[in-house]
Amino acid sequence: MAVSKLANGKWQAQVFPNGRDGRRIRRQFATKGEAMAFERHIKDQAQDKPWLGEKADKRRVIELVELWFNTHGITLADGEKRRTTMAFACESMGNPLATEFNAKIFASYREQRLSGKITRSTRVKMVTPRTVNLELAYFRAMFNELRRLDEWTAPNPLENMREFKISESEMAYLTNEEIRTLLAECEKSRSKDLTTIVKICLATGARWSEAEGLKGNQIRAGQIIYVKTKGKKNRAVPITEKLQVELPSSRKAQLLFKPCYSAFRKAMQRAGIETPAGQLTHILRHTFASHFMMNGGNILVLQRILGHTDIKVTMRYAHFAPDHLSEAMLLNPLDRLG
Repeated sequence: MAVSKLANGKWQAQVFPNGRDGRRIRRQFATKGEAMAFERHIKDQAQDKPWLGEKADKRRVIELVELWFNTHGITLADGEKRRTTMAFACESMGNPLATEFNAKIFASYREQRLSGKITRSTRVKMVTPRTVNLELAYFRAMFNELRRLDEWTAPNPLENMREFKISESEMAYLTNEEIRTLLAECEKSRSKDLTTIVKICLATGARWSEAEGLKGNQIRAGQIIYVKTKGKKNRAVPITEKLQVELPSSRKAQLLFKPCYSAFRKAMQRAGIETPAGQLTHILRHTFASHFMMNGGNILVLQRILGHTDIKVTMRYAHFAPDHLSEAMLLNPLDRLG
């Protein structure tokens, strides 16, 4: 806001009621006092005066979260997860106004998440940098999408905030002997579907939820058709006749298996197999991908089987290929000395 004298002798009040990025209002007055009074009036009661043209944005971030979900997030496979994650963060940050939300507020929340001062459950006391990076990505993507929809006209408040650098996580996989041991323990389980679900994951690289949530009509012509996947694309993976005869015979659009996550955890414990945090069931998918590459599989074929939209994700398994970087043994200067 500013008051200045014009060449014609009048005084001009220039007002930005919603900040420099918002609408500009200019009025001319006969005296400096009138111009300053107008400026003060706008500053004190901007949202209530008719000459503003637009009222101050009083929406809170949580309202933007709901708006984003209803207009876009509902179409995402993990949309509900993002919604609840951001809703928890909003509450933890004191439900700030969207116009006041900034990197400083989120940075304070992020620090408290990492230190354990803010927790979503009693089971997990402190989260990892990877988790808060994901939360940052959710909010940043939300503001970007609302800008595309013309529901948010100001800059993205988190666009310049950097993620934490994190080391590449360990990707554990099962050896052949561990696979045999695990399958033997699964056979002992009272959950009759456990062994079949584990075999599906090991044979097709499916996520646990994809295998456990299979319906009869997804099995046809020697293939398992995975639908409504994380990548939003259907994919078909061939299976052997040996595995197919072990699957339930029903081909109706009904679930084939009962949930048995807890039974799998107990089978892993009985087998004496430990996994990195967060990889209890995902170790089966890692095992498929790792053995696929170790046995000479093609990385592009693996990408299609796993349903990765970005080849960089699949490239995490490239080092399992038998000839990966084998040139290092042939072209290094020490061995070329003769």
